[in-house]
Amino acid sequence: MLPLPHLEGPTTVRPGRLRAAWRAAHRPASGVSRRMRLVACAVPLTVLPSSIWRLPAVFDKGVGLGEQAYVVLLSVLSEALAFTAIGLIAGWGEVFPRWTPFLRGRRVPTGATVVSAACAAAILTLGTLLTLVTEMTGTTIRGDDLPADSPGQAGGWETAWFYVCYAPLLLWGPLLAVLTVAYWKRHKAQRAC
Repeated sequence: MLPLPHLEGPTTVRPGRLRAAWRAAHRPASGVSRRMRLVACAVPLTVLPSSIWRLPAVFDKGVGLGEQAYVVLLSVLSEALAFTAIGLIAGWGEVFPRWTPFLRGRRVPTGATVVSAACAAAILTLGTLLTLVTEMTGTTIRGDDLPADSPGQAGGWETAWFYVCYAPLLLWGPLLAVLTVAYWKRHKAQRAC
């Protein structure tokens, strides 16, 4: 077999190069404990079950194209936002990566990071608790016009599966708050040195 000229040469990506770049970008910053690394990795995993639970709706024939796009976008956006928690322990949460226009190589402002992460943690915690309380008391924020096959109206294993998949979301806000406090303390200690 003849070699393909467009696949040879310096532009060819070597196996493992992407993996090495990923590891370098997500390497923990100095002073990050193993416990905080585990907490940061747990945040996207708390969102994953609810994201996966929503995806079968995309293949439902009764769901329109706009609703399908909404479900996929919501699941992908939820995971992407949850993944930003990794920035509170990784190098790209300390210094902007080189691919960031206008900001590459500059330090990430600690105050802006702490305030935005703390606000997100508070909103997530309050939002999930409010949703839990309204679901448990039977006064849903969705209204009484729900279809009979929706999780709030269905019974049995469908409702149980819904709650099993959405229960980990209760941890998203508190885990983000723990990471935010650790990030703030780490930077406060670095400034004191």
